Amino acid sequence: MKKMFLFKALAAATVFSSALISAPAVAQQKFVTIGTGGVTGVYYAAGGAICRLMNKDRAKHGIRCSVESTGGSVANINTIRGGDLDFGMAQSDVQYNASKGQQMFQKDGAFSDLRAVFSVHPEPFTVLARKEANISKFSDLKGKRVNIGNPGSGTRAAMDQLLTAMGWKASDFSLAAELKADEHGPALCDNKIDAFFYGVGHPSANIQDPIVTCGAKLVPLTGPAVDKLVADAPYYAKVDIPGGLYAGNPNPTPTYGVLATLVTSVKVPDATVYELVKAVFENFDDFKKLHPAFAHLDPKKMVKDGLSAPLHPGAVKYYKEKGWM
Repeated sequence: MKKMFLFKALAAATVFSSALISAPAVAQQKFVTIGTGGVTGVYYAAGGAICRLMNKDRAKHGIRCSVESTGGSVANINTIRGGDLDFGMAQSDVQYNASKGQQMFQKDGAFSDLRAVFSVHPEPFTVLARKEANISKFSDLKGKRVNIGNPGSGTRAAMDQLLTAMGWKASDFSLAAELKADEHGPALCDNKIDAFFYGVGHPSANIQDPIVTCGAKLVPLTGPAVDKLVADAPYYAKVDIPGGLYAGNPNPTPTYGVLATLVTSVKVPDATVYELVKAVFENFDDFKKLHPAFAHLDPKKMVKDGLSAPLHPGAVKYYKEKGWM
């Protein structure tokens, strides 16, 4: 009887001690999700690149990172605000408007808990047209079938702002389609639309595919309305889509654009944000190789350009350690 009691006591002690060992390991495993955009866009690639580098050292920091394909910038910020996303990619203009409670964020007011992490690649606003549509400038789009972007995307927010600056309405197009980024290329080549407007880093599969498939052409985006938008808004800049990047488009295409940025909430722990930025910048050469749009990134610019929300304290801690602030 004594032996049986002793055996049971030892077994119970073993179970208790193994529970003590495994419980902290389970507790330490944290999960973070980055909201991106369409699966063929650069946001999805950027989120994937960040998670890949973060997951590489998961054994050390205990954080598992995953990406989620979403409707884009506005949707990401609203979902972070709602507490269902930890991080999200967002255009610099959308970040600005969210932090101020302007435009599409007017109803909900300023998102005071929004925090910037870093900026990534430039995103020129890009107009691509069917070669048979005889479109050589933006004003040629009047009366045409145009994809203006899906509601909830930064592209759509920027298009609405451009139309207002030009004194146009969506009804000035014969069709104002609201297709997602993954859908507008096939629609162009299937002759369902004549052109689309899209904010994206280059080179992009979303631009490359319709150019290769049906000879689509890049259209310059210039004029007094663009000049005024760039002059008035701190988050816009004039940029060129480099010549020779896409077949049949040998010359630079003048346009304007924003920066892609990574944002989060003040509610995300400092240690989590610190580990994310550390994973990216300690493996920066690897990060730059993960997409052609990242090739010319400069860390010292990434920690200040295009950021209108306050930097997250976890990011600030790392940037100060590196001497960038």
